[in-house]
Amino acid sequence: MKTLLILSHTMELGGAERSLLGLLNAIDPKEYSIDLFLMRHEGSLLEDIPKHINLLPEIPAYTVLARPFKDVIREKHFVLAAARLVGKIKAEQYEKQKNIVDGGVALEYSHKYTSPFMPKIQEQKKYDMAISFLTPHYFVDRKVKAKKKIAWIHTDYSKVQIDAKSELKMWSAYDCIVSISEAAAKSFTTIFPSLREKVLVIENILPIQLIKKQMNEFDALSEMSGQGIKLLSIGRYCNAKNFDNVPNICSHILQLGIDVTWYIIGFGGDETLIRAKIKEEHMEKNVILLGKKENPYPYMKACDVYVQPSRYEGKSVAVREAQLLGKPVVITNYATADSQLEDGVDGMIVPLENEKCACAIAELLKDKSKMEQLSQACAIRDYSNYKEIKKVYDLFE
Repeated sequence: MKTLLILSHTMELGGAERSLLGLLNAIDPKEYSIDLFLMRHEGSLLEDIPKHINLLPEIPAYTVLARPFKDVIREKHFVLAAARLVGKIKAEQYEKQKNIVDGGVALEYSHKYTSPFMPKIQEQKKYDMAISFLTPHYFVDRKVKAKKKIAWIHTDYSKVQIDAKSELKMWSAYDCIVSISEAAAKSFTTIFPSLREKVLVIENILPIQLIKKQMNEFDALSEMSGQGIKLLSIGRYCNAKNFDNVPNICSHILQLGIDVTWYIIGFGGDETLIRAKIKEEHMEKNVILLGKKENPYPYMKACDVYVQPSRYEGKSVAVREAQLLGKPVVITNYATADSQLEDGVDGMIVPLENEKCACAIAELLKDKSKMEQLSQACAIRDYSNYKEIKKVYDLFE
């Protein structure tokens, strides 16, 4: 039996975490023994980890990476606190020098500078393969023994501000780099051309049976009782998802004579900004933040159209899930949009600019036959990507 370790951060609600569940469900437990190491045993998806997966115990040192400094000091992780502080200062210096705002440098530096002081993971065991599922990718490289080491890409690197020289060293330590889409792979190799030969595309595998079971657990219509057509978006409240522009887009749709209520499921640091934009556009009755939901699928089932208004994506898991449930899907024309769906066939790609976006959505909402056509196209396609598991098996060879 082959042995595999997968390392990730938590099991909070998110596309990457749901795709991890898909991977865990797809791997044959009769042929592969799987250990899962989470830096923190947190998140609503913890209970959905398959029973045959061996969830390793928390290691206290790894839990401190995303917690306030005062908590780290109180628990007497003095060396790790100092290393985090060094990483924070150096990240701020780099971002100031390069004029970076809201980049990915701080998290990368935090892991880079703390990694020398982290304990080994399963020190007595050598795996056939180890996967670092979420960046930064320092710990599988430095703290796990394995014959082969794999790192995953989940985002569009052309849209993320990073320290490319530092990250090149991080990525170079791996035998193979897995991207979730051709477009994400292309943007990554544009930044890191020397790594081109290491990059392999393995699309997100969806836990289809779990999704179809959970979508019928309750009726979400009681929480989606607003007037008109029900639009739904799901994602973290962050810059990438562009939810701060939803109130303005929704206002334009209403001005075009289409009655809609736009629901947003998620959580994150931009919630205050989004609420301010809702108030600014007087959209309190038409843009509703539903907050964090452990099970988003009844809401997907209840909506009329699923909308992903993102500024950038690697490949949105929520979009694939909505297609899997046979919903008409609209996405904005972010850089990797063409790899997400077939425009006009199993979804629509609309402009990112607010007014043009609203016009395109309104045009679709007026065309009931087109919406039905999109739904029917989704219903006959397989969005589970279960065939991709063979590529994972091939990595062992």
